[in-house]
Amino acid sequence: MIIQISSGQGPAECEIAAAKLFNALNQEYPDAEILSSHAGRNGFGFSSIMFSTGSDLSALEGTVQWICRSPLRPKHKRKNWFVDISIIPEAETVCRDDNIRFERFHSGGKGGQNVNKVETGVRLIHIPTGIAVTSTAERSQLLNRRDAMRKLNAILTAREIEAKKKQTNAAWRQHSQIVRGNPVRVYEGMNFKRKK
Repeated sequence: MIIQISSGQGPAECEIAAAKLFNALNQEYPDAEILSSHAGRNGFGFSSIMFSTGSDLSALEGTVQWICRSPLRPKHKRKNWFVDISIIPEAETVCRDDNIRFERFHSGGKGGQNVNKVETGVRLIHIPTGIAVTSTAERSQLLNRRDAMRKLNAILTAREIEAKKKQTNAAWRQHSQIVRGNPVRVYEGMNFKRKK
């Protein structure tokens, strides 16, 4: 699961809250691994942190509130700072041999008796996506299989690049959509203690 913590357009205190929230979640879910992060505008905290975890954190999707006097502006009246937790859709993985079904067939056409008697045509089917590619250009099954694999990898790589673009766009859309109020969790103080 890929999660993004975002301070949105909030002030530096929200960026500090984003960093503290990741540290708190990392204590709860030690397998959390940072995929990307953007440092805060003022050098404090992070404007966003994207991380992966094997745990299901879908219950945490929403707004997190931090109740604390500003560590940067002690005389500031505001004590409530908000960050957002969003689930980012994962990109598909490029093909592996265990995800491919291999079929062979008589290709016919030019090539003499070899192509008519021997199954030289190759069809590769990527099982997770259902994408099928064929190759009959060569007189050898081995060469046709290589050609079909090259075509399949090109298609899957293009799909992965497109999926990563969508993932990045989804992350930035979420970055600017923090909803204040009705938090899924509330933390208090500089020690970032979770309020029950």
